[in-house]
Amino acid sequence: MKAAASAAIASPRFLYLYETAAENATAEPIDDYELASRLSFFLWGSIPDQTLLELAAEKKLSEPEVLSAQVDRMLTDEKLKRFCDSFPSQWLQLERIISAVPNRDKFPEYYFSKYRSSMHLMLEPLLLFETVLIEDRSIIDLIDSDFSYRSARMEQLWYGKKNVGKLSPPTVVTMRRVPIINRREGGVITNAAIMSMNAGLEETKPITRGAWIAAVIFNDPPEPPPADVPPLEEKPKGEEAKLTLRERLALHRERADCAGCHEKIDPFGFAVENFDPIGRWRDKYKNGREVDPSGMLFRKHKFTNVIEFKDAILKEKDRFTRAFAGHMLSFALARELTAADSPALDRIVSETIAEEYKMKSLIHQLVLSEPFLTKTNPGIADAGPENRTTPTSTTSD
Repeated sequence: MKAAASAAIASPRFLYLYETAAENATAEPIDDYELASRLSFFLWGSIPDQTLLELAAEKKLSEPEVLSAQVDRMLTDEKLKRFCDSFPSQWLQLERIISAVPNRDKFPEYYFSKYRSSMHLMLEPLLLFETVLIEDRSIIDLIDSDFSYRSARMEQLWYGKKNVGKLSPPTVVTMRRVPIINRREGGVITNAAIMSMNAGLEETKPITRGAWIAAVIFNDPPEPPPADVPPLEEKPKGEEAKLTLRERLALHRERADCAGCHEKIDPFGFAVENFDPIGRWRDKYKNGREVDPSGMLFRKHKFTNVIEFKDAILKEKDRFTRAFAGHMLSFALARELTAADSPALDRIVSETIAEEYKMKSLIHQLVLSEPFLTKTNPGIADAGPENRTTPTSTTSD
C-alpha cells in the first residue's frame, strides 16, 4: 500500500497541472474550463468553485467584464488566505529562514527555551503583504511601509521597545499591527526575517543579502559564483580581524571573474550592513569599527545609509514594479517567463502604474493579460523544423 501511494504522489500527473496542449507552436486561447482552473489555482490554491464552473459551462467566464467581476469576488473570499501565504513565501524565499541557526551563545535572543524565533519573524513580511493586498494599498509599501506586524517578543528583543506587555509563551504567536516611526524598519527588505535568513552563524553575509535583493526586489539574480572561489572565513584572525567586513570582502573579490557580479550586488548587501546576523540594528562591529552602508544604486543613485537606499529604490519604483509583476506572473502561470511574455508584462506594469501601483489593479491586469489567457505547446515550440508539421499552401502565379 505504501509503495502504491508513493508512486501516485511521485507521478507527474499528481505533481503538475495538466491542460490540453495547444495544436500549434503559436499561442492560442485557453477554454473557459481551463481559465477557471488557472484562475482558481492562482488565487485560491485549489480547484474552481461552483460559480466558476457554471460560468465556464456557459462560456461566459472569458468575457472581460465577467472575468474581472470574478477576480473581485475571489479577492474577497477567505480562500485568498492561501495566496497570501504561498506567493509571498515563494517570492521572498522565506523557506530559507528554517535553516537559519545563528550561534546560540552569541545570539541567545534568537532562541527561547528549545524554540527559535523564526515563526515570529516569518509572520511579519507575510502579514505586511496580506495587508497591502486586502486593503488594496500600493505595492510600494512593500519597500517602505509606515506600519508592520510584530509580537511583543520581537518588539522587546529586536526593536528595543519597552512596556510591550507580557511576552507570549513559545508556542503562541500573537502579532499586532504597529506604526513604523523609523523608516529603516519599514517594508520587507529590512525586517528581521530577511536579515536573519541571509546571514551566517557568526556574522552577516553582504554578498548573500545583496544577491537576495537583486533576485527578489529587482528580479535580476546574479550568476552563480565560480566553483573554486573559497568562502570568507567567519572568524578572521590576526590583522584581518581588525578590518571591517567591507575591507575583507574587497580583498576577497580581486579576481577579475568575480568583479562584475560583486560590483552589482555588493552595494545592495552593504546597504543593510547595519543589521546584525539576526536583524538587530548596530552602528559598529564588535572590533569597534564603524559600519559603512554607503554605496550607489544602478550607478546613479548615491546613498549613505539604509533610509537613503530605500529612497534610491523608490526613485526606481517602476523597475521594482516590473520585477514584482514578473514574479507574480510567473507564479500565476507556474512557469518561468520568456522573452515572448515581455510585451504583456510591459502592459501590466503600465496599467498598474496608471492605477497608482495598487496591488489589486496589478492582479486584474495580470489575469486579463495574453499569457494568462493563452497556452502554447512547448513540445512543438522546442522541436526542430524537421519535427514540426507545417500546413502546406498553394499560390498562383
